[in-house]
Amino acid sequence: MIFPPGQVWLASYPKSGNTWMRILLSNLLSGNETPEDINNLSLRDGMACHREDFEELTQLDSSLLRPHEIEELLPAVHDARAATLTTARFVKVHDAWSHLPDGRPVLGAAARAALYLVRDPRDIAVSFAFHQADTFDRTIERLNRPGNFLAAGQFHFAQKLDDWTSHVRSWLDQTDLPVCLIRYEDLRADTSGVFRRSLEFLGAEFPDEAAARDAVSRAVRHADFSELRRQESEKGFHERGAKQAMFFREGRSGAWREHLSKAQVRQIEGAHAATMARLGYELADTGDGIA
Repeated sequence: MIFPPGQVWLASYPKSGNTWMRILLSNLLSGNETPEDINNLSLRDGMACHREDFEELTQLDSSLLRPHEIEELLPAVHDARAATLTTARFVKVHDAWSHLPDGRPVLGAAARAALYLVRDPRDIAVSFAFHQADTFDRTIERLNRPGNFLAAGQFHFAQKLDDWTSHVRSWLDQTDLPVCLIRYEDLRADTSGVFRRSLEFLGAEFPDEAAARDAVSRAVRHADFSELRRQESEKGFHERGAKQAMFFREGRSGAWREHLSKAQVRQIEGAHAATMARLGYELADTGDGIA
């Protein structure tokens, strides 16, 4: 199997299936008869927010720079990395798509495409709250807050999320690069079919149809949630939150119905109803005229 060379963003709001897509791709590319180690994936291209690439290419200590100085350099850093590629490179990113005042995309202009994973924001609220060991109310407030971001750390820059609707629109409505929209719920319901369509969008080439079916089927089997949970229960997962019991906790669609109150559902739907409708997410009948 061959991908065209170039950088591909694996983009999403947090807890929308981004990590799972990365594991699917890693199992596809490895071609092994055994599942990839979730803590040692062969797909090692990391995240857009990592300081390592920035410091390697600029020869600057990013801890000595102000946030706006880093942001002004990021387009050139991302483009310089992409310009060197002779194979496909898949990079995870949670930032909203944005531009500097001079019009340059913060994530650069050299990536060839993006897979954008979207998930029902009500399920994101539940999953993200468990991930951060936080309350549903505080998680919903952040989901609805314009200008929201994930704080910087020792190894990564701050990640500009914005509110959920703005994040979705930033990626789907930009015209800088082609985007394949993948609904998490569809990926869960028909993993092989949706994954195969995303590969076709990216221009993946297989020797023949039988080879394509076998490769996709193997990758899907090796990235099944039961396998991911098995590995995590046996040896942990390095992306798991410090206070989180499990990263691959459930992965179900519609779990919000069991966890969120009517008032919490109203908060989410009141802020994001138009974008939810655009993406095919039905509003709940809370008895208060929302649906």
